[in-house]
Amino acid sequence: MRGAAVLTTALLLCLLSLPAHAAPPAPAGTLPRPDLTGLRGVLRTAVAQGAPGAMARIDDHGTVRRVAVGVADRRTGRALSDGDRFRIGSVTKTFSAVVLMQLAAEGRLRLDAPVNRYLPGLLPDRRITVRHVLGHRSGLYDYANDLFARTVPGFESVRREVFTYRRLVGRSLRHPRTNRPGAAYSYSNTNFVVVGMLIEKLTGHTVRTEFQNRVFKPLGLRDTFYVHPRTRIPGRHARGYLTPDRVGAPLVDATDQTASWAQSAGAIISSTRDVDRFLSALLSGRLTSPASLREMRHMIRVDDSQAYGLGLRRRELSCGVRVYGHTGAVQGYYTYAFATKDGRRSLTALATTSNNGRVLDTMLATLESAFCGKRPH
Repeated sequence: MRGAAVLTTALLLCLLSLPAHAAPPAPAGTLPRPDLTGLRGVLRTAVAQGAPGAMARIDDHGTVRRVAVGVADRRTGRALSDGDRFRIGSVTKTFSAVVLMQLAAEGRLRLDAPVNRYLPGLLPDRRITVRHVLGHRSGLYDYANDLFARTVPGFESVRREVFTYRRLVGRSLRHPRTNRPGAAYSYSNTNFVVVGMLIEKLTGHTVRTEFQNRVFKPLGLRDTFYVHPRTRIPGRHARGYLTPDRVGAPLVDATDQTASWAQSAGAIISSTRDVDRFLSALLSGRLTSPASLREMRHMIRVDDSQAYGLGLRRRELSCGVRVYGHTGAVQGYYTYAFATKDGRRSLTALATTSNNGRVLDTMLATLESAFCGKRPH
């Protein structure tokens, strides 16, 4: 059983469930107007629960709606702004998946080929395929469980550490696998470290270069960076605050870090504007071939309200709307980033804390406000 501290501190997608009896999928074109009053209420609740700041942006058929509450910097008291950059955590996984799917479309790899075909000897089981790592069905243990078994000491031990990909995979391989390849979904950062290694091996370039050339530049993402192993967030940004395990202990400013423990699994820096633009582009078919997008959206059921494809999660909301995207947790930041299947309405929401389960649960409700509108009382 994983401890609560590990689940909310490590770069994991916390599998939060909506009511077990979800409504059937809503017909296309029937989305209600976003509930901005409800959205503001969700963000205010997150701040009351311990997040210094929280914000959300909805891009909807060209109409932009922004809500922000709280502060970006506890020391100066500067108000949080929609333009502030932040660490997006595991939303990075979708960026990494897009690059690898582009490489697959170019014929540089096959999704159902063994990882060891491209990275000889890396993994102990030749049955683990590229598809398995993209869909968290490899059975590879998540090394982050060990790194962050104690939240603040774990973070401080890696804050300025620079890991190689192989060192992170090596930490995973000290443990037995969680299941045989392809047998079950089991979320693990190790999978997307392997994805990063595949990108670099197949292209001969760094992950940063491939992100820049294949995604950031083509989409004009001016707030989006992969600075690893540098520790600073460029330009105006929201500071992120880690919640200690001990109740009542002061928040820890976790903004400056290498994020080297995450890399291609979680080290991208972005803004709500850019993440919305990325998701809209992906889901409308502007980043991959139609066949690749179908592969990414081929989902395996995770629980009553969630399914996972290839670097892409689907959530089924209480009103029957299905949305696609990812969540992210990296020290100091929680992110929810989802869009409709056609990409025409997207939401990116941020709370500037982590290791706070109440805030994480609360932020899930931003999806209901953004995609389901006002609910009857």
